[in-house]
Amino acid sequence: MTAGTGLALYDRAAVRGSAQVLDSYSTSFRLASRLCSGPVRADLAAIYALVRVADEIVDGCAADAGLSSAQCREVLDGLEREVGAALRTGYSANLVVHAFATTARATGIGEDLTRPFFASMRRDLSPLAFADERELDDYVHGSAEVIGLMCLASFRRGMDPDPVRDARWDRGAIALGSAFQRVNFLRDLGADADGLGRRYFPGIDPHSVTDAQRDRILDGIDAELAIAGAVIGELPSSSRRAVAAAHLLYSELSARLRRTPARVLADRRVRVPAPRKAALLVRAALRGLEPGLGAAR
Repeated sequence: MTAGTGLALYDRAAVRGSAQVLDSYSTSFRLASRLCSGPVRADLAAIYALVRVADEIVDGCAADAGLSSAQCREVLDGLEREVGAALRTGYSANLVVHAFATTARATGIGEDLTRPFFASMRRDLSPLAFADERELDDYVHGSAEVIGLMCLASFRRGMDPDPVRDARWDRGAIALGSAFQRVNFLRDLGADADGLGRRYFPGIDPHSVTDAQRDRILDGIDAELAIAGAVIGELPSSSRRAVAAAHLLYSELSARLRRTPARVLADRRVRVPAPRKAALLVRAALRGLEPGLGAAR
């Protein structure tokens, strides 16, 4: 069997398919991932594509196709079973799942990360307001923190274990994933509540958020960004600039959210203009050239 046939050819097709999903659905993640080395970039595309496919099941296109909530759950459950089988065997007839499993098996991503992810996705099929912070924290762990840990598994592929360093990097990845998710919750308050029936922040009415409530949420986000920023300079050069770029972008979003009157957050999605986003990417590329440089201040 030559490199141009059989599994090698299938592997390459799966990689290209995942990259196409990333190109079709994301701007910020795609641009940041281009600052990674080729192998890491392929890993990130594989992770993103699986996450995006699952997200589409619960957030839109499955319902647009006419599936009921119960049918969406069946599809999501089936996807999780496919992922579990592919993690064990190294093969899936679903190209996105195959690409993810190939990356997962090479980097040590296991069902300890995929199970909480699918649990959080399943939670979105029955939209209800979260009762308390613990329930929100559990959801964020599965929907975002484990994604940070999956990406980190790629970043340190081939490195010798270092328990102290690895624990420090894990904390940074968890904090960054959580900060990203909570920023997006603030940006999408109105769309989540009115379009999807979701209220992620316990005890907060999306249409009557106060400045004090906004600032309390952002204080937590900024604390998590600080935890993540403290370790970015330690990451390998193959990923450091990309993580710095993502950190810069979300730090900018946090600052813009803080300057936005809370009363309009449900009606106006806060964005970073394209020229500013490009400038942040350049800044991250320059700051990430040498180790020891944390994310931007």
